[in-house]
Amino acid sequence: MIPFAFRLAVSGGRHALARLVMIIAAVAIGVGLLLSTLASLGAVDRSNARQLWYNTGAASRTETASVDPLWWRAHRDFYDGRSLIEVDVAATGPTSPVPPGLRRLPAPGEYYVSPAFATLLRETPAAQLGDRIPGRMVGRIGNAALASPDSLVAVIGRTPAEVKAAPGARAVTTIAGTLPPACDDACLGEGVRGDAMTLILSVVAAALIFPVLIFVGTATRLSAATREQRYAAMRLVGATPGQISLIAAVESALAAAAGTAAGFGLYLALRPVLATVPFTGSRFFAEDLTLTASQALGVALGVPVAAAIAARIALRRVIISPLGVTRRVTPRPPRAWRPVPLLAGLGELAFFVDRRPATTNGQTAAYLGGFLLVMLGLVVGGPWLTMAAARVVARRTSRPATLIAARRLADDPKAGFRSVSGLVLALFVTTATVSVIGTINHNRGVLSGDPQTRVAVVDGAQPGDPPMTGAVPDRLLADIRAVPGFRGLGIVHANPHRIGMDPADPRPWAPGLVVCTDLVQIPVIGRCPPGVGVAAVPLFTFLDVQSNSTRQWPSAAISREQAATLPVQMLYVTTDGSTAAMEQSRTLLTRTYPNYMARTVNDWGSQQQRELASWRQLANVVLLTTLPIAGASLAVSIVAGLSERRRPFAILRLTGAPLRLLQRVIGLESALPLLAGAALAIGTGFAAAAMFLKSQMKCDLILPGEAYYTLVVLGLAAALGIITSTLPLLKWITGPEAARNS
Repeated sequence: MIPFAFRLAVSGGRHALARLVMIIAAVAIGVGLLLSTLASLGAVDRSNARQLWYNTGAASRTETASVDPLWWRAHRDFYDGRSLIEVDVAATGPTSPVPPGLRRLPAPGEYYVSPAFATLLRETPAAQLGDRIPGRMVGRIGNAALASPDSLVAVIGRTPAEVKAAPGARAVTTIAGTLPPACDDACLGEGVRGDAMTLILSVVAAALIFPVLIFVGTATRLSAATREQRYAAMRLVGATPGQISLIAAVESALAAAAGTAAGFGLYLALRPVLATVPFTGSRFFAEDLTLTASQALGVALGVPVAAAIAARIALRRVIISPLGVTRRVTPRPPRAWRPVPLLAGLGELAFFVDRRPATTNGQTAAYLGGFLLVMLGLVVGGPWLTMAAARVVARRTSRPATLIAARRLADDPKAGFRSVSGLVLALFVTTATVSVIGTINHNRGVLSGDPQTRVAVVDGAQPGDPPMTGAVPDRLLADIRAVPGFRGLGIVHANPHRIGMDPADPRPWAPGLVVCTDLVQIPVIGRCPPGVGVAAVPLFTFLDVQSNSTRQWPSAAISREQAATLPVQMLYVTTDGSTAAMEQSRTLLTRTYPNYMARTVNDWGSQQQRELASWRQLANVVLLTTLPIAGASLAVSIVAGLSERRRPFAILRLTGAPLRLLQRVIGLESALPLLAGAALAIGTGFAAAAMFLKSQMKCDLILPGEAYYTLVVLGLAAALGIITSTLPLLKWITGPEAARNS
């Protein structure tokens, strides 16, 4: 029986072959996307694991080994908004531990860098970057220690005295292989947010797979009526229900197995391209995009089995009665319970608005479960909504085409909604994604700073840290003023006597003291009152992303000469905003004060801006993938519906119904559930996004801008265009020969 089923599946003529190719293509796309998403989830974990060694200096680590201690200080630097990880090491003996990716520990005056860092050093003038790292390069850091081909990491050899003098330095005897119990300032791994990316990628996986599954289901329905009649004929000549089940399962499993194999090939072909997509802000190594044996086996076996089960369920009426396909009766209308899953999904998201789970795994279960339930609810509840809308239209219209379309939709709303379900899901995903990312971007957009603060470089001790030792060297001041593009320099002195501090100010740190002749050079910070020599300026003003040029700061009861003798807290340099001027100034400051970090506004916002950029990249992936698939699903569904109903339409044409009337019926049958489902998807997307934002980020939904509404209008117009493009087929498939009994 199985060989016979194989022959039957491939020997049904051109129509059967076309149907088989369509199913194989749909399954291949779905499997390729599924495998790519699973590989991406694994790549995030592998990328994070290779960054754990950055956390070796965390104070909460208690691992020890019987080796010579290694003095360790990991810190972050920046170049033009790009994050650099620098690790200062000093061995105390021959058995000191060696970080991964290195052949040996660098001696004082030597350093290892990642390949991307080496390229950056080679392409950048030394005055802007290379001069910050003392000594000479002795090798490259291997991939085993890098999260990405784009990682900028340096391991710098220093003397024990140099490392011990730096804040945050620690003697260690083991290299970290796990996250520390408490992540203090020594935790520099860029992959700590991996669980959050897993949540995002899981939602993306669901957003991609749902339309693909609908596409696969739609494609498998091509020529369903013909196959049902063929199976019924086989029943009439003696085939048993079990034999029909086996034939149907083999036919579907054959196409699914071929599509699964093609999907694996598609995944392997796309893997190099997928590795270049910066999902987490950086590219993946191609070898990270690998599948586990259980994942590959689960997909390879699960997809064909699922297709066979689906075929068994879809053809159950043929198995029950061989005459079932010839007696057409009105299907049972959708029950009132169908909107329940949609309401349950929205209810789950609403439940967590003021009950955000404490752990990332809990958040994944809560939010991912809610969004998946909402998407399932849209698919399950769509037919009921279609039926309700069709009945309303039928009661309020007297036009023949509208009445026929509404009556047909009310009689079989499942078939009507099935054709647009992919687009409805795509519209929901688009609405929710654009709303969430737009709101986050609105609330974090201030991180980019204003034009006046984006041109400044600040270096020194942060509020609450000990001030810098000694006076600012005259050579440093001269070198900074000689940088092309230099605009101004202000020296912020520490305030050990809390001069000019408001007694009611709850902050533990006193304002910085700035000589007014310096403050004039950096007007972005503010100004002094007339006739005042020294102003008391809050320290966070020098870290602010917004300009304070209109502020007048209170005077400090201290002379200029006395202020100049106080320790230095910060140096604030303004430039013309060019990369060369800012990075050369940063390099001069870093060389003089290697234990402090010179920062810019672009640095402060760059990490979160990169995170937002990765989310926008994911949104683009979802949009560019789901919309074409949903459009193809719509076209295939309409063609399948026309093929199944060719005889009734042919009879209507023979009895005098004009072709234009029938085309309007088909158009209205597709447009009505599309527009009703679109309204539901948009409203549900806004509601789900609002509840997620309120729960996870404690912020209110910001409605998207004109670009979103333009996209929606264009998407609906494209869908209506697809519907219109299929209408000419009605003339060719409803000729007189189609009215004959088969």
